Amino acid sequence: MNKYMGIVLFFTILLSMEAPSCEGANILGIFGSHSPSHVIVHMAMMKTLADRGHNITVVTQMKPKLKAHENITVILAPPTPEREQKIKEYMSQITAEKPSIWTTFLKAIVQSGDQFEAQYEFAVHPNFKEVYENPQTKFDLVFLGMMANDFQLGVAAKLKCPVIVTWVGVPMIVLDSVVGNVADPAFVPSLNVALEPGQVTMRFGQRLVNFFKYSFLKFLDVLLSLKMNQFYERAFGNETDPDFPNYAEMKRRVSLLFYNYHAPSEGPIRPVVPQSVEIGGIQVKEQPDPLPKDIAEFLDNAKDGAIFFSLGTNVDTNTFSPHVFEMIYKVLSKLPQRVIWKWQDLDNKPGNASNIYFGNWLPQDDILAHPNTKLFITHAGKGGVAESQFHGVPMVALPLFADQQGNAEILTTSGFGRWLDILTMTEVELESTIKDVLENPTYRKAIGKFSSLYRDRPLTARQSVVYWTEYVLRHQGAYHLQSPEIHMDFVSRNNIDVYGVLLLVNLISFLLFLVTVSWALRKVLKGFSNPKKPKTD
Repeated sequence: MNKYMGIVLFFTILLSMEAPSCEGANILGIFGSHSPSHVIVHMAMMKTLADRGHNITVVTQMKPKLKAHENITVILAPPTPEREQKIKEYMSQITAEKPSIWTTFLKAIVQSGDQFEAQYEFAVHPNFKEVYENPQTKFDLVFLGMMANDFQLGVAAKLKCPVIVTWVGVPMIVLDSVVGNVADPAFVPSLNVALEPGQVTMRFGQRLVNFFKYSFLKFLDVLLSLKMNQFYERAFGNETDPDFPNYAEMKRRVSLLFYNYHAPSEGPIRPVVPQSVEIGGIQVKEQPDPLPKDIAEFLDNAKDGAIFFSLGTNVDTNTFSPHVFEMIYKVLSKLPQRVIWKWQDLDNKPGNASNIYFGNWLPQDDILAHPNTKLFITHAGKGGVAESQFHGVPMVALPLFADQQGNAEILTTSGFGRWLDILTMTEVELESTIKDVLENPTYRKAIGKFSSLYRDRPLTARQSVVYWTEYVLRHQGAYHLQSPEIHMDFVSRNNIDVYGVLLLVNLISFLLFLVTVSWALRKVLKGFSNPKKPKTD
């Protein structure tokens, strides 16, 4: 009897547990970035939702590096050969020049660069237009991967469904303004402003620099909004529906912002609205996949540990001077550690040292998760840095462009490694830096402490994506989460009308005071000038 009671109790518990939702929503992902590393982050979210049972359609410029999934349909809207050539030339140029992120931002917006045109061509590509002009499926939700393409919010307007925007990097003013996050320059560091370990507030010099960077980004945000409005009109301005929302209205209809960031570990603590959801490390697998047999054997037999070297997915190594990689090869080939090196052209390798394994596409996250990986030599892209932080692997950064130098400076200031200028470093500098990060335990200790904070969350990144996405679906957009700020114009948001009224009241009060004082003085002076004569009998 007791045996059967146990079985009954077991099934009772199973039936009482909340079952996962089996009614999958139709979700459209728009990821027009020409950077494979960006698409990896976005697709990690899509795979998470597909595993949950939702039906995912993704429109992208390139085929994602993702195994086929029964719930994911990928629609390619590739760039034209001319556009692809321009992108390649641009990447070669910035690799050689290494412009700062500030120069990159300003040129892109002021000159209305090729990136905007590329995003416009992607938005009106026949394969993409077929999805939103003649939809065969009614979509319940749109995901838009942000990358100077806000005007593509018009697709959600066409499909008449809520939209979640996603960003692959740290919070920025152009994203904060979408949801109304506070970005006060007095205590919220801007891009490339790094605080030292244990430093809670910025010093005067940092606040001064931060103020100017904040002001510059606010200016760019205004210019970007003007540009995005122009492209919105260009792409969707022929809409005949009188109720079709304009660009400003669509920005106010954004339901959520997912960004690849984790404030408790990355810092600083920022005042954010409920619409902002941190999913830092979403691309990091909670359980690493088995490595390919040859890589697994190579790492398993690395008795002195292993180094992983990758400059990311956007860099064509052929654009560098041969001297750069000859020097790097010379340093790495004489180390006792084994090296896994991401190299594009396997027919033209820098050499054939027995301690170096070359591969043109490598499972970066799984390699960093291997216990024998002791160092990551990286270009300091946000995705790779996050994976290295998650797995507690110290870094030597060789930043190239965009946000990479800022990321390199921050990881150095935080004690997670060191960074060098790849175009000016010497063989001696590179070798001594690698040995320092490998042999000095303070780097591994610092990043290990970070890793424990990075992992310790009430919900994992994937659980957060599932919960908040389904929250938006359950509440038809969840617009009740929105900050009042995004519905206010410039005057009301900055209380200019209130200050104006107070100034006017004070001015009128002051004028009345002056009139009263003037009247009183005149009465007094008149009394002195015309004294009353005494009466005589």
